[in-house]
Amino acid sequence: MSDKLTHFDEAGRARMVDVSAKEVTTRIAIASGEIHMQPETLIHIQQGKLKKGDVLAVADVAAVMGAKKTPDLIPMCHPLMLSGIDVSFSELVEGCGLRVEVSVKCNGKTGVEMEALTAVSAALLTIYDMCKAVDKGMALSNICLDEKKGGKSGDWSRE
Repeated sequence: MSDKLTHFDEAGRARMVDVSAKEVTTRIAIASGEIHMQPETLIHIQQGKLKKGDVLAVADVAAVMGAKKTPDLIPMCHPLMLSGIDVSFSELVEGCGLRVEVSVKCNGKTGVEMEALTAVSAALLTIYDMCKAVDKGMALSNICLDEKKGGKSGDWSRE
């Protein structure tokens, strides 16, 4: 792991990293996060009883849109041609809530970690938005990169 921050020039000013000399490789990033809620809120989601519609279907679309719009939200991110985005939801094993996992893939010169993290965040925020009328106390947590594959720095896994 390098101890040099690549998004700053010699003068300490923020910059977009020049990736023009890098090789095109397959890049994959997997990120996840959780939303904790009241048991009744989870039941409403599972039974489709919220007025705004199918929460997880909308959150799935939000994750895809979040990944695709990452360079519009994160100033130094490169626009990437994403080749795949997979979103999954599961019930938390401990506590009450949902876990979101997103895998993002591309063939490119820079990684897709930020796209995966943004996708998870968008999905979780969408769940909050759609359920806030019945549970304003929901909490988002543990948004993190779980794994990355490809690129000059190689593969990395949280485990």
